[in-house]
Amino acid sequence: MTYKQQFIKFMVENGVLKFGEFTLKSGRKAPYFINTGNYKSGAQLAKLGEYYAKCIVDNKIEGKTLVGPAYKGIPLAVTTAVALNNNHNLDLYYCFDRKEAKDHGEGGLFVGKQLSDGEKVIIIEDVMTSGKALRELLPKLKATANVEVVGMVISVDRMERGLESSLSAVQEVYREFGVKVYSIVTMTDIIQAIEDGVIEGREYLEKMREYRSKYGVE
Repeated sequence: MTYKQQFIKFMVENGVLKFGEFTLKSGRKAPYFINTGNYKSGAQLAKLGEYYAKCIVDNKIEGKTLVGPAYKGIPLAVTTAVALNNNHNLDLYYCFDRKEAKDHGEGGLFVGKQLSDGEKVIIIEDVMTSGKALRELLPKLKATANVEVVGMVISVDRMERGLESSLSAVQEVYREFGVKVYSIVTMTDIIQAIEDGVIEGREYLEKMREYRSKYGVE
């Protein structure tokens, strides 16, 4: 299996990717649901970091520091940094933002690597629904240093247009900020994995394709 197929299987086995009938926050009724909150053990987190690291290496994203938006992005940035070091001999820094600036001690908006002008950073996040996390993070980054965001890595690209747009959140982020978003897998990959028998769920294929036809983007 490819690492993408392995990741899809990993999500299913850990209850992160489920099939059925779900009402999303958007109000849409979807035949699948992704709940990254179901990652909760050391073994899961270690494996997750390996997939993020593989995505960074495969896409040749060259950065100096991994930035994990608080709070879900914090453990993701840490485990990805460890996996890059252990599996790919790449020693990157990491940092994460504070919800409120610290006004004592060293102060600052970020914990970990102190950012500097011109530094190339990679943002590590779980999934992207609206791009809200990035919109909140970018002003903090720019207020700290004139960094260069060379990419953002997420676990799954839903490839689904927004409620008031013909673009997906990934496409909107690129249009608005010029930040390219890379995903370990896409919704197309998940549908293909069902078709290839990598995971079970053939009974949901028709509904998956219908949903993709109705709300999907390329």
